[in-house]
Amino acid sequence: MLPDLIAAHIRERGPMTVAAFMDLSLYHPEAGYYTRTAQRSGRTGDFVTSVDVGPLFGELLGRQLIEMAHVLSDGASSSRAFDLVEAGAGNGRLAADMMSALRSACPSLYERTALHLVEVSPAARAAQRATLERDGHRLASSASSLPSGFEGVLVANELLDAMPVHQVVMQGTGLSEVYVDVDHHTLRTVTGPTSTPDLGAYLRSAGVVLQAGWIAEIGLRAAAWIREAARGLARGFLILIDYGHEARHLYSATHASGTLTSYHRQVPTPGDGPRPVWLDRPGGQDISAHVDFSSLRAAAQEEGLTSLGLLDQTYFLMGILGLSSPVLSSPSSNLPSPYWSAFAESSNLSSRLALKTLLWPGGLGSTMKVLILGKGVGHPALMGCSGRMRVT
Repeated sequence: MLPDLIAAHIRERGPMTVAAFMDLSLYHPEAGYYTRTAQRSGRTGDFVTSVDVGPLFGELLGRQLIEMAHVLSDGASSSRAFDLVEAGAGNGRLAADMMSALRSACPSLYERTALHLVEVSPAARAAQRATLERDGHRLASSASSLPSGFEGVLVANELLDAMPVHQVVMQGTGLSEVYVDVDHHTLRTVTGPTSTPDLGAYLRSAGVVLQAGWIAEIGLRAAAWIREAARGLARGFLILIDYGHEARHLYSATHASGTLTSYHRQVPTPGDGPRPVWLDRPGGQDISAHVDFSSLRAAAQEEGLTSLGLLDQTYFLMGILGLSSPVLSSPSSNLPSPYWSAFAESSNLSSRLALKTLLWPGGLGSTMKVLILGKGVGHPALMGCSGRMRVT
């Protein structure tokens, strides 16, 4: 259905931008990759996230939420509602883990938490209450867009990498854009003039100069989203967790071929010679690109947010745990005492393996970056930022 729809769209209106192709492939109301099912990640899915490791990730985020709520109440007891917004919430698995942590570690905060889940997939939204189980009564809203106003914390885990991006290439005559066209019944890429001057302005604002032949992705949608989130946040924090880089590293020789790719059953999909892999099976596979954290941070700051930290997930979670070094020993070995103090006597082989997976450099630990932003909170000394502020 979707390949035919895309081909018909191109024949009628001409080549479409990569952003438009991604939008249809991932978010078409009936046939989009993300919209037609409740869950895409996991052992049997196309990719694995920190949430798939188990409840530990959500439990650790819950500890950070408790501290942030304490900052928002200025250290005093409060009866005001605490808004917990998760964007890209899927069927609610991470929300359930975070709420479980609040319920067990800080019942008073749990009782005043209003949970808002933002998810574009109707199938995923329909599954949220069942996933939340005993925490379903804390669900204040479930919608496809951000709430118009909230005070608390917004969490987005692996959301921004799946937002549509424009792809550009620097040619001898200047900046060009990559478009998706159709040749007979086969999708292909072509180049042409940029679809909007915003693309060149984005690169100039980021201080980026592409060399001839370099391909790059530009996330106009992600920048617009963070502006919307910043405007909706009355006071509180944003925790954005995704894979990506600072602009100087993202737009460099290391990524001169671009970062746009597609995964199927947890491996990159095979390409057809020079044909990009992400053109295969529209609506049937994930498409993602690395996030430009520099431009996201700049957009947020222009909307009044303060950058509180950008660091590897390894160091973010180590800070929450109070660890001074990563836990890289064998799964059967004892973990440092701060871990035991945080998790009491509940530690077992499963939780030790989960912790290693979340922290391991080269895996989720260094691949995933955490950007923490604040509004109206000053510069608090957060646990998650207490370790090494390092991005690899």
